[in-house]
Amino acid sequence: MGKTIRVLQVLGGTNLGGAESRVMDLYRNMDRDRIQFDFAVHGQQQGYFDEEIRKLGGRIYRLPRFVGANWTAYRKAWRDFFASYPGYACVHGHMTSTASIYLPEAKRAGVPLTIAHARSAGVDAGPKGWLTRQLRRSLWKRADVCLAASKEAGLAVFGPKAAAAGKVIVAPNAIRAEVYDYDPKVREQLRRKLGLSDAFAAGHVGRFHPCKNHPFLLEVFAEICELCPDSRLLLLGEGSGMEAAKQQAGQLGIADRVLFLGNRGDAWNYYQAMDVFLFPSLYEGLPGTVLEAQTSGLPCLVSDSVTREVGVTDLVDFLPLKETAREWAKKALASAGRERRSYLEEIRESGFDAEEQAARMARLYETGTWE
Repeated sequence: MGKTIRVLQVLGGTNLGGAESRVMDLYRNMDRDRIQFDFAVHGQQQGYFDEEIRKLGGRIYRLPRFVGANWTAYRKAWRDFFASYPGYACVHGHMTSTASIYLPEAKRAGVPLTIAHARSAGVDAGPKGWLTRQLRRSLWKRADVCLAASKEAGLAVFGPKAAAAGKVIVAPNAIRAEVYDYDPKVREQLRRKLGLSDAFAAGHVGRFHPCKNHPFLLEVFAEICELCPDSRLLLLGEGSGMEAAKQQAGQLGIADRVLFLGNRGDAWNYYQAMDVFLFPSLYEGLPGTVLEAQTSGLPCLVSDSVTREVGVTDLVDFLPLKETAREWAKKALASAGRERRSYLEEIRESGFDAEEQAARMARLYETGTWE
């Protein structure tokens, strides 16, 4: 048996975010006798996955957050890191906002393979978004491999020149599909636990961030309640916008019908309890939550701002954000009338299973080639 190689995964943190969850799905399916992950995260906050990472043999390192004004200190922190921890076979950067800083430092330190991974097709508004765009302008020239969750994410992060040059590889987000398989017993048990009874249950899984468009989601649910008073909304996730969402729910008069459930390590169970999945995002890369919802047989209403690549089954309807909340509500109620069943095999056949992608990623880490 050859020597185990170590790959450094660079993330904002280790909480239940989309990128973090997808990296953990790969980690669980990786042959860890061949390839071991370590994690470089930004900030001192402990994360949801920290304990599991350590149990799987990974190490967690903490770097300072980049705030623009600390450019020199941030670059030095990475330079010092690679001097202190040499020997990585690959640095896999999921934080593309600063990858043009830390990936060149990795190459300077002798790391054989650097990867920039685009997972989102948009940026924050204001100065932060402007700075992110500037930092990404030459990223495709500064990474050995450019991966993207979708074509849109690749264009947004690396630009049309990189795409035209064949530099961008689309590596769709993959999930542990089997855990999301539809289970009517779990559905019945959880609906009873949540006190849903015969209520119509809409749902959403995602952090409370402007890109997820919670204000419109709550407006849609308020319209659902007008049309079907016995309705509930299950919201999984946390974030800086949660308090504003709670206030809006109160203003709309639906606070008693919205369940703010926070981050859940067993989100797969909550898809079972829902009747429709609402996903009105302003931008995305390729949202794994929509794949998860489809696997459990859940009808999905997705904004037309989200890549069509996520619609791998007949469960997904794309709706324009210019449509009214009432139209979204009508569509939500109409879409939930279909018979629920498993879509596990459809998801697997579409290439979104983590086990298969872990094997391809392992080849990339070992050989530097995707195919």
